[in-house]
Amino acid sequence: MLEETLKQIVPFDDKTLGKLTHLFEEVHLKKGTKFAEKGEYSRNIAFVRSGVLRAYYSSEKAEEYNKTFFTENNFVGAYSSLITQSPNLIDIDCLTDCRLLVATYRDVIALYDQYPQVERLARILAEQFFVRKEKREIELVTLEAKDRYVIFQKEHPELEQLIPQYHIASYLGVSPTQLSRIRAQR
Repeated sequence: MLEETLKQIVPFDDKTLGKLTHLFEEVHLKKGTKFAEKGEYSRNIAFVRSGVLRAYYSSEKAEEYNKTFFTENNFVGAYSSLITQSPNLIDIDCLTDCRLLVATYRDVIALYDQYPQVERLARILAEQFFVRKEKREIELVTLEAKDRYVIFQKEHPELEQLIPQYHIASYLGVSPTQLSRIRAQR
């Protein structure tokens, strides 16, 4: 699964693919476990084999704001912390039991000079992440909640059956009551 996903992004040769995939170890995390914690320094990235994780920000008033969800066949990490080597500003929790392939970020970037395909992969993943983030930010400020919900359903058709509705509401920037109203109108 990891190999196929990587080859869809970059046409890896077997040697480079082997060097990269060798860095990943399978880890099972239970629902409610933190993959990354606010205030700590992140060291790992992972490929989601199964399960759902969420990245969220917590205010000083203990209000939580979901930024994004990570699902099967996607990479997960507290990227700002990894890149800047500063403490996490977000938490990443498992919303379901998860099977992850985890690698140390430092080990991955150590391959950049010797294996340009790995650096190319990182660049493409960063570009894709930026585009998704920008698209989401624009949607939050320009679209009505019902339109954001339609987009959510198209992009994450499986999530409504797997995670609590209040997480979806937070991601959409609405209250759970507002989400119920939107769903009732459909």
